Amino acid sequence: MDFPPQIPGVSPPSSSQTLTHAKQHDNNAGLAIATTTTDDEHTNSISNSKARSRIQLLSALLTGDEYDTGDRNPISSLTDSDRPARSLLSSGTAYSAVSSSLTTSHASAAGNGPICHWLYDTFLSDDSDLRLVVISFIPLLAGIYFSRIHSLSSPPPSVAGLEAVLIAVYSSETKSRAGKPMLISIPDLSQPSLYHYPRVVNTIQNPSSAKSNDNSQAQPIITVVSPPLEPQTAIKSTKRATIVGVALDCYYKQISQMPESSKLDFCKYATDWAGQDCPCKSEFDQKPQTTIITDTISTEEIEIEENVLEQMKNLQINDGYSNNVARATRIPLPWELLQPVLRILGHCLLCPLNSNDVKDAASMAVQCMYARSCHDLVPQAILASRSLVQLDKRSRESAASMVNPVSSNDSSPTESMKPETFLLPE
Repeated sequence: MDFPPQIPGVSPPSSSQTLTHAKQHDNNAGLAIATTTTDDEHTNSISNSKARSRIQLLSALLTGDEYDTGDRNPISSLTDSDRPARSLLSSGTAYSAVSSSLTTSHASAAGNGPICHWLYDTFLSDDSDLRLVVISFIPLLAGIYFSRIHSLSSPPPSVAGLEAVLIAVYSSETKSRAGKPMLISIPDLSQPSLYHYPRVVNTIQNPSSAKSNDNSQAQPIITVVSPPLEPQTAIKSTKRATIVGVALDCYYKQISQMPESSKLDFCKYATDWAGQDCPCKSEFDQKPQTTIITDTISTEEIEIEENVLEQMKNLQINDGYSNNVARATRIPLPWELLQPVLRILGHCLLCPLNSNDVKDAASMAVQCMYARSCHDLVPQAILASRSLVQLDKRSRESAASMVNPVSSNDSSPTESMKPETFLLPE
């Protein structure tokens, strides 16, 4: 048996010393694991304590008979959960209570509105779960904000509280981006595949063709999705779409954790922003009907004329709102605001985990966005919204074909055919 060489002047460690060192190593490792576990428990305890205090404060702000359904307020009962912040995020009762408080009272959106103060202070906390709760209310805040900004009432209602929350979300995103733009790399689509690039030419062997080959190299296209964000302390009219668009982009980043009620609210407000009373939203991409030529030419001409007049009337969407619908619901949609709106609608429309209610609401909103883009003649918006409309149609057709498969011919034999027997020569 070979032994490791010994160093002169150094005696090899005995078996007892080796066992002692091994025990010390195990004890240190166990101490490190115990310390980490203790730190995690301490952090979770502090986080849950903050969440319970915020829930109790929200329960005190939302006092009323409609929230007292038993011996205890259902909002305050969320403090009994092991993860109270997550329970608050998924609570439909708390969401509807905050929504009702913000929509029914104009004073709730003012600078001294208690709900806006609660949202602002909660978002400034360092707890990620509590920040998700505030982010889930961004569609509601944006919808109320736009409806009151474009309100025809005099004087216009105060929206300082809503602006404070939106500015806080915008400032947080500005800090996280650190003054850098959001870029996207698009491969050269002229190549045989998205991952195909020509080989790099050895300039030493063929220096004469190096310059020409450098120009023919497939270079990815760098596109700016969002320019660098500038710090803002107030919402000006020229920066309103950018600030709300950045807030919606923060919502899109966490949309997989957003509750269903929040997604439904967003689809409803997106429909309002596009102009929900546009009558042509359901008439795009329809197949033309063939007209049968008959002897009654005068009747056909009358029908054609009526159809032309009806189509011309449908194109006039500027004054197409009824008396019971506020004109303030239809808002300007620049690209910096429309881009995150279409992203969120794409998730609500195509994510398989969403309910049918969310998908149906998103389908209506996408159709309205497509109609609005066609009337505004915005090419990039037309392309994006039309793609979503087509994807929605195909997904619904495929789902219908899976539910109702094509039945086989009744005259076809149902019994399995006997296997054929081949006679081989001996």
